[in-house]
Amino acid sequence: MSTPIIVGNWKMNGLSADSADRAKQIVDSLATVPAAGVEVVVCPPFTQLALLGPLLKDTPVAMGAQDCHKDDKGAHTGDIAPSMLTDLGTTHVILGHSERRRDHEEVDETVREKTVSAMKAGLTPIVCIGETEDQRQSGQTEDTLGWQIKGSLPDGFAGIVAYEPVWAIGTGLAATIEDITNTVAFIRAELVRQFGDAGKSLRILYGGSVDANNAAGILAIPDVAGALVGGASLKPDAFLTIIRAVPAR
Repeated sequence: MSTPIIVGNWKMNGLSADSADRAKQIVDSLATVPAAGVEVVVCPPFTQLALLGPLLKDTPVAMGAQDCHKDDKGAHTGDIAPSMLTDLGTTHVILGHSERRRDHEEVDETVREKTVSAMKAGLTPIVCIGETEDQRQSGQTEDTLGWQIKGSLPDGFAGIVAYEPVWAIGTGLAATIEDITNTVAFIRAELVRQFGDAGKSLRILYGGSVDANNAAGILAIPDVAGALVGGASLKPDAFLTIIRAVPAR
């Protein structure tokens, strides 16, 4: 059985004082009431990685990043190389988030190239896939996810897949338990089709308006190995409630 993992995506939120305070609250709470058997990762903005790295070192909370470049160095103004992330103590990186695909016109090939570089650097890539409301309404969910899996995940993929329906991100509208169950089953079948037996053990997360109220139901779905949490991860109490909602497996 895969180890459950809860990932907090802080997105473009957090100055030094409040980021450090948020991280400290999470670490202190987990030290007091450990979340046994659950991996916890927080992904702050790039500007906070150097600050939080020492604060999170040797704690139950790992540090992730929200993106990386496909190259390890070079003339890419404003970009961050995978080795720069590991140099700061980062262990995970979110790639292909729908906001990156939308705001920066990232396509599957771009995500695939970044994923390859992240794995070479020793990072665990968390690759996001998900359909839009239009794709959902027109019955294209499975076709969309199938193409994203094929295009975004390289041969030998050894990371995590995060299913985040675009229409649920930041809207307060999570998919139903039935929807998530059926869609995750499809994703699992696609992973097995593409990677064979290795696809059976790749972890699948759900993301999209996960909060303290709906987490328990979502995390109880057998093939959901955890959650990629957005807005609720900025509130330590809510984030900790989600972590503790992970059922024993």
